[in-house]
Amino acid sequence: MSTDAPAYVPWTSVPYPVLIADPAGAVLHVNAQASGLFPGIRSGAALAGSVPTWLADAHARQVADGPSDNVLVSGPVGERTFEAHPTVQDDGDVAWWFVDDTDHRLAREALRMERERTAFLAEASNTLLSSLNLERCMDVTARLAAEHLADAALVIAPRSAHRLPVVVCLRGGGAQRFQWNVDPEEVPGLGEALQGFPPVPSRWVDPASAPAWLVPDGFGTVGSIVVTPLPGHGVPAGALILLRRSGETAFSEAEEVFARLFAARAGAAMSAARLYAEQSSLSRTLMQDLLPPVLHQISGVDFAGGYRPSKDHERIGGDFYDVHPAATDGEASFAVLGDVCGKGLEAAVLTGKIRNTLQALLPMADDHQRVIDLLNGALINSRHTRFATLVMASAVRKAGSVRLQVTSAGHPPALIVRSDGTVEEGSSRGTLVGVFPTARATTAQETLAPGEFCVLFTDGITEAKGGPFGDEMFGEDRLKDALARCAGMPAEAIVEHVQMLASQWVGSATHDDMAVMVIAAPRSHHLSAVDGHTRGRFTA
Repeated sequence: MSTDAPAYVPWTSVPYPVLIADPAGAVLHVNAQASGLFPGIRSGAALAGSVPTWLADAHARQVADGPSDNVLVSGPVGERTFEAHPTVQDDGDVAWWFVDDTDHRLAREALRMERERTAFLAEASNTLLSSLNLERCMDVTARLAAEHLADAALVIAPRSAHRLPVVVCLRGGGAQRFQWNVDPEEVPGLGEALQGFPPVPSRWVDPASAPAWLVPDGFGTVGSIVVTPLPGHGVPAGALILLRRSGETAFSEAEEVFARLFAARAGAAMSAARLYAEQSSLSRTLMQDLLPPVLHQISGVDFAGGYRPSKDHERIGGDFYDVHPAATDGEASFAVLGDVCGKGLEAAVLTGKIRNTLQALLPMADDHQRVIDLLNGALINSRHTRFATLVMASAVRKAGSVRLQVTSAGHPPALIVRSDGTVEEGSSRGTLVGVFPTARATTAQETLAPGEFCVLFTDGITEAKGGPFGDEMFGEDRLKDALARCAGMPAEAIVEHVQMLASQWVGSATHDDMAVMVIAAPRSHHLSAVDGHTRGRFTA
């Protein structure tokens, strides 16, 4: 090699570390910066053994692959990282220039980690919020935490019935649910976390003091612990505990901050799931009094009913029916079917009020007009602006037949189906309830011979639009024809048949609430030993 360095490689004057090695791997020249970077390196020495292995291997590849100035390698030198840039000389020697890349590497690593954490938090949020089931949210929280944040994770919900609901998950394993009767104060910071207080730093928690119940089976020795609250919507959702094994790197301050960010999202999801569960439970409790009852045979009279709300995902609406057994044997049972203006929950609320009012007016049930007057006054004086139509029937069995008193208040007339299939329209008529100061109605007397029945229905059935072209109403004529073919059928079968025809008619189209009730005189005699309250206990 020439003793003068080429003009394009001013290696003796540049501020960067530079060394030159020949194709055989011998060091030819080293500037002062390179000597400081690689202590002990000297001219004439072999490159291998004088520099880190990654650099010696890069030089060997550079010589073997042929001259190229486009190769870039990097690696650690002590505690820092350097990029090595080769410049091939005319005679085949290679000058290596070194640039400290530590800060850039750390910045790139931090950016990469931040992107991964952001992606993880976004994925965690989507996964957690995809379910409103509290137990599933706890399972997902424990599994995600064990997979991405620690070697094991415990999700602890607030105490329920003197026990702590706990989900435990080891990395790579499945979530396990427990109900522990333990003292959270045994774990530093856990009692406070369950109350929503800020977490204590992990360095304040001595892993050796962890109670046995905190360490999952097969986990080994605990090396570090993080306890952080799961914040909810105004009320703490629980606490998250992260465990790392002995020998693993302890939790850093940055990891604890990230754990709190994850816990905030998990807590919000668990809080939403708990709130949904509470509201669902409350809705179910309140809905029990709004759902139509299951009807049966009462004192020798068959009752059957069916209801379909205007929307299939709803269970309640503006149509209703009830049957109230007589308080004394030999007296008439009181049946009512009605239709509140409107649909959905708001109509169902008024439906509940009407049903409760009618329940209170049962002592007057033998006077239909009196019941209508009192109900009309109650609706007019309420805050509701909706009105209702209804039809009432008092039914009592006498000598095998059923005697009816039927009163319609603005409602479609009842239909009486005789044993030969003849369909008669009830004669009772009346005005709406809850609109005018007075609601007048007439009461009709009917008698059902064995095998005959009376049908009460709402206009949701007759006004249901559908058919071949989708815009034709089902109508009373179709209903009467269908009922004529039901002569002699059991009450439950008649209800199911009417509901089936109406559903087939509307198909998937929108419709109003539909309700139907059948009051029938059975062809058999009831066994007095069961007092008329057990289904199917009849004899010829």
